[in-house]
Amino acid sequence: METKDLTQVKNYSYTGEKIFEKAQDFLPINGTDFVELYVGNAKQAAHYYKTAFGFQSLAYAGLETGVKDRTSYVVVQGKIKLILTTPFDPESEISHHIRKHGDGVKVIALWVDDATSAFNETVKRGAKPYMEPHKEEDEFGFVIKSGIYTYGDTVHVFVERKNYNGVFLPGYEKWESEYNPSDLGFKYIDHMVGNVDLGDMNKYSKFYEEVMGFANLITFDDKDISTEYTALMSKVMTNGNGRIKFPINEPAAGKKKSQIEEFLDFYKGPGCQHIAIATNDIVHSVGEMRKRGVEFLYVPGTYYDNVKERVGII
Repeated sequence: METKDLTQVKNYSYTGEKIFEKAQDFLPINGTDFVELYVGNAKQAAHYYKTAFGFQSLAYAGLETGVKDRTSYVVVQGKIKLILTTPFDPESEISHHIRKHGDGVKVIALWVDDATSAFNETVKRGAKPYMEPHKEEDEFGFVIKSGIYTYGDTVHVFVERKNYNGVFLPGYEKWESEYNPSDLGFKYIDHMVGNVDLGDMNKYSKFYEEVMGFANLITFDDKDISTEYTALMSKVMTNGNGRIKFPINEPAAGKKKSQIEEFLDFYKGPGCQHIAIATNDIVHSVGEMRKRGVEFLYVPGTYYDNVKERVGII
């Protein structure tokens, strides 16, 4: 579906039924399982996400749990789970990722019923393997995980967890913390944006269509998203039930360097630019974040004068 009027489509299926008919949805994907960020200081990052954004302590992995190469803190709010991971070994793959990119998203994990089938099908369709299907287990059961590469160094990990009832994943223990600030009403991940090089937007939208069974929900060209100086182009890809949406952005020509090109320069390649969070009361959520020290861009009143003409009906 390629449209600029979102009133033509239902945006999200809470019950999981297929609502985007062009999406083949052969995996299928139930939703986002977790997002893992590689960071320079996991404990400090976890404290920030708790203090500023109202996430709660969920799970921990590290030396105390038998993990020898990294420490990971898991925070949760609504249906959102973030893993914040820091390596112990300065020569590890995680360390290399941080040296190259700085703090950033490495893993966008997708919850599936059959991680082995998801891996085999996507690889057969052209995906580059990242993680062969394998079992991880502890006293609470087992999960099956597998993974493939997407843009840049970012990966998708398929998680099959129907045989597991632990706090998070094998290798993690419940993170007991006396400090858990009140949440801010965040519900779930609305979408995750991938920034790619000029000319690669169609390549990766085709990847999500042909390799993962997604459909094109909406397309924006450089006339839709631009300022006097910069511009970008974007294709929003969705799975069948609308729970997973991946806008794929590429730079467009302008008087100055595109914001997408700036990201690519500073991040040293394609990557996940931002994670959009759904909330039932954005005024409350933003107000609470401001009270906690989160700073926002100043938006002049004129920004909203022609918003319907500029953006269309959302």
